[in-house]
Amino acid sequence: MGIHTVAVLGAGTMGRGIAYAAALGGYRTILEDVSPHVFEQSLAWIRQSLDDGVARGKVTPQQKDAALGQFSTTGSVDTACREADLIIEAVPEDMKLKIDVFATLDNSAPAHAILASNTSSLSVTEIAAVTRRPEKCIGMHFFNPVPKMKLLELVRALETSPETLDACREVGRRMGKETVVVRDSPGFITSRINAMIGNEAFYILEAGIASAEDIDKAVKLGLNHPMGSFEMVDLVGLDVRHSILEYLHRTLGEKFLPCPLMTQYVKAGRLGRKSGRGVYDYSA
Repeated sequence: MGIHTVAVLGAGTMGRGIAYAAALGGYRTILEDVSPHVFEQSLAWIRQSLDDGVARGKVTPQQKDAALGQFSTTGSVDTACREADLIIEAVPEDMKLKIDVFATLDNSAPAHAILASNTSSLSVTEIAAVTRRPEKCIGMHFFNPVPKMKLLELVRALETSPETLDACREVGRRMGKETVVVRDSPGFITSRINAMIGNEAFYILEAGIASAEDIDKAVKLGLNHPMGSFEMVDLVGLDVRHSILEYLHRTLGEKFLPCPLMTQYVKAGRLGRKSGRGVYDYSA
């Protein structure tokens, strides 16, 4: 059975971006969130992003209208799950929360439905183990901002079936993504590499070797990265990056020990753009 309806659970930064890509890819898209305020904000963001896409010539007016026509909400996670062929959870990066969500999805979703996690570092095998369908569970790691980022990491858990992998590869293609397949391992490819680079940037800053601005400038001009390490962590959220590093430290060892300066920033509430201040100040 093919995938016709995609349900996205969690309408935050990642969830709304995934829903945008799904609708633009031609899928009936159900977006749900426990917060009505977040949900309404996300719908407004999706409409504005489609308008911006038309203005830049990346989306035709016809594609915009078709995408908006694909969106729906059921007002209930349980109902959304029952109507979906693919369910992508985009809840915060917390193992207990994700396990609870997957257990609920397994009870609500039809037997044929694929359950996907947008985790950026956690074990998909562990998440899938709470379901009765581990062969239909997979990681689909999208990147922020989803409409602009081309990569989709498909994380193959221990029991993920080839059919599940192929179905999600096709979903990625229709969403306009390039896919890579990763065996389930802490941090996968990108989070593992990016966490180490970003952590080292903090160690350089902490030692007073260079300013944050010059470190970012060097990373962009010398390594050809589109964003500096600190620009990136402020966008992602220092709390999110710190949590990933703590998990990688527990699972992969001392080389991923979070820099004390990053820990200090997180404790001070300097979480990046979302809090108004991270490495840089966004309050002005």
